Formats: sequence, C-alpha cells, structure tokens
Amino acid sequence: MEARMAKKRPRVCGIGPAFEVIGGKWKAQILWEMHTDAKRFGELKRLVPGISEKMLTQQLRELEADGLVHREVLVAVPPHVEYSCTPLGASLNEALGPIADWGERYEKARAKGR
Repeated sequence: MEARMAKKRPRVCGIGPAFEVIGGKWKAQILWEMHTDAKRFGELKRLVPGISEKMLTQQLRELEADGLVHREVLVAVPPHVEYSCTPLGASLNEALGPIADWGERYEKARAKGR
C-alpha cells in the first residue's frame, strides 16, 4: 500500500483517484455489499463469491486505510468484527450505482451480440 501512495501523480480528472481507491476485482463489490448495513467478515465472504479469506482481509484493510470502511470490534464471547461504510464510502457507493447499471446494460448488449 505504501508503494501505491508513493506513486501519486497530478490528475487531469477525478476518475484516476476514484479508480485508484476501488481499482481491482474486489473492492467495489465489497463496498457495494455494505451499502445497506454493517456486515461481519463471514457474511462478506459469502456475499463476494470467489474471494479468498486472505484477499478479503487485505481488501478490507485497504478500504479502511482509505477511509471508506469502518471496522468495529464488538465485545462479545467470542469477539467479532463488523465492517460498515463510512460517509465517504457511502458517497462512493452512490457513485457506483450508475456504473453498476451501465455494467448490466453492457452485459445484456454483449449477450445479444453473440
């Protein structure tokens, strides 16, 4: 993550910083799954098919470091952790909605073209 921070370059538009934060295969999906309420690790693992525990842990840590996700350790026996969107993460989720809509239209168009 530190190497990513060291490569900061001036941006012409806001797309660069946005994709720098949610780039990759998993982060947008993880964030999207938290759009309604807090989720525990196991819930996120089930909701994001194909992600390994190691990758989910790494992605959650990066989202937390970027200020998009809040991690709360709940005192219980056994203790557990919940993840939720911060206000910044919620605003990004709002921006992802139209992108998700576009993706659905794109997939339908590709399916028709085959």
